[in-house]
Amino acid sequence: MFAILAYTFKIGTDVYRKSIELDSTYNSQRNQYYSTDILAQIIKDPPPDAFRILGIVGVDIFIPVLTYLYGEAQLKGLGALTSTYRLYDEFYGKKANPELFRERLIKEAIHEVGHTYGLPHCTVPRCVMNSATYIDDVDEKSAGFCNSCASVIKANSP
Repeated sequence: MFAILAYTFKIGTDVYRKSIELDSTYNSQRNQYYSTDILAQIIKDPPPDAFRILGIVGVDIFIPVLTYLYGEAQLKGLGALTSTYRLYDEFYGKKANPELFRERLIKEAIHEVGHTYGLPHCTVPRCVMNSATYIDDVDEKSAGFCNSCASVIKANSP
């Protein structure tokens, strides 16, 4: 997956593990974790050479105005977060499909990192920056940017 991110954004990628305090982000009434607080922990004290940071968690995340999220990012910021929790077919009562899970994770990771480059949600249906409310929305879009979004990425790349 990291090779795909490196290729898509034309940047080097490194993997580093960071301990975060999930308990402090947990909302017992929703049985979910507050993504904004997780993201704040992920970007705190970044590596000195970090251009962008993508955190990946396996818990169900939310923000107060939405029931759930696949991810969250800082628009034109350092950090992005993707949750794998709702990307598994098993969550929807279906048989495991590792390849479909991988495709979903790649799309959502690219989508969230795209926000850090300043991209809002796109109205082009197949563009990776198209908003995904439901898992079928994730499946229907591609992992690539439309021409307009691609030009923004190129203009904001190092």
